Amino acid sequence: MSTKKLAAEAIGTFWLTFAGCGSAVIAAGFPNVGIGLLGVSLAFGLTVVTMAYAIGHISGCHLNPAVTVGLAAGGRFPAGQVVPYIVAQVIGAIVGAGVLYLIARGAPGFDLAGGFASNGYAEHSPGKYSLVSAFLMEVVMTMMFLFIIMGSTHGKAPAGFAPLAIGLGLALIHLVSIPVTNTSVNPARSTGPALFVGGWALQQLWLFWVAPLIGGVLGGVIYRWLSDEPEGQVTGR
Repeated sequence: MSTKKLAAEAIGTFWLTFAGCGSAVIAAGFPNVGIGLLGVSLAFGLTVVTMAYAIGHISGCHLNPAVTVGLAAGGRFPAGQVVPYIVAQVIGAIVGAGVLYLIARGAPGFDLAGGFASNGYAEHSPGKYSLVSAFLMEVVMTMMFLFIIMGSTHGKAPAGFAPLAIGLGLALIHLVSIPVTNTSVNPARSTGPALFVGGWALQQLWLFWVAPLIGGVLGGVIYRWLSDEPEGQVTGR
């Protein structure tokens, strides 16, 4: 296992968490002219597009434990490398959330009680959606995310366009699911902010590990069954 791959995953997940969650914490509701839901969705998609081109050739640019597990289930990634990748991703997400916190607290009136882009359900869902709704949304969205990743990185897919398909897919996922869970589909991204918010965010964090991991496995397995060739262009091997 190359330490450079792990470093790339940590840096990439740092960027996803810092810039993606940062768009929500700093820019989404900026007085009168915030970027809103559309802007936050686009920001998360752009973090993946930019990092896919930057580190895809080094680590495969998973940036997400559910993606790593899903690719392993789909036959695209060695099972023995799953745990080190996940550890690197979580570390990157925590550092990203930490840097974001240091910046955000410099604004008058900043309060972690505002959620700090944490994911939640029931009273902590932006739209007050139930636990069941949140669970289904996270499973389905992560499943389809893996489906997009597996397909766009398939050996027969047009070369060079996978980062765009994956980034746009993540943006679309956010457009639909932000009102339900504030959108996770990524246990590392959920863990970083939750550690700073504590309380309810940590209590509800289990769902944003369990549901995305289930969805990731489903997406990987279904695409592997559907496809006539398991090999892909970018896997992080």
